[in-house]
Amino acid sequence: MKKLTFLAALAITAAAVPAFAKNPMVGGAEMYPTKNIVQNAVNSKDHTTLVAAVKAAGLVDTLSGPGPFTVFAPTNEAFAKLPTGTVDTLVKPENKSTLTSILTYHVVAGRMTSADIAKAIKAGGGKAILTTVQGEPLTATMMGSKLVLTDAKGGKSTVTIANVMQSNGVIHVVDTVLMP
Repeated sequence: MKKLTFLAALAITAAAVPAFAKNPMVGGAEMYPTKNIVQNAVNSKDHTTLVAAVKAAGLVDTLSGPGPFTVFAPTNEAFAKLPTGTVDTLVKPENKSTLTSILTYHVVAGRMTSADIAKAIKAGGGKAILTTVQGEPLTATMMGSKLVLTDAKGGKSTVTIANVMQSNGVIHVVDTVLMP
């Protein structure tokens, strides 16, 4: 009888969980798989710097397009790790090509979930080379259960929130800005 009561309580508790809880929360905002990358990113308090950079680089239309894209989205804290003044300098109109290069280095064509990337890492004997839209490679490896990306300069970024599904791809939140 106790087992049945516990299972009934569990079923009631599960039924009481709101439907929105199935969508991941990023930066205090619910991410909807029916919205595109830009529509979701603008609602994340953790990605205001990224959104401003995407606007300054003129990439809003591209990342709102059909894709699919895999985006490794640095948080505001990731941008704050850059040397003082870097972001302010990058968003100036005269630095648009450099900013675009850095941002497109965070994008891979196609929809790659963390399971897809892990499978590629396993098939690659412990690492997978991902070709970015910018044209240079990112190296993906696993450190325990964490997905780690290594950029062209040897910098490392860890995926902190994986598989945030979008209508035109998938976002993986990362803790460090990657540099081509």
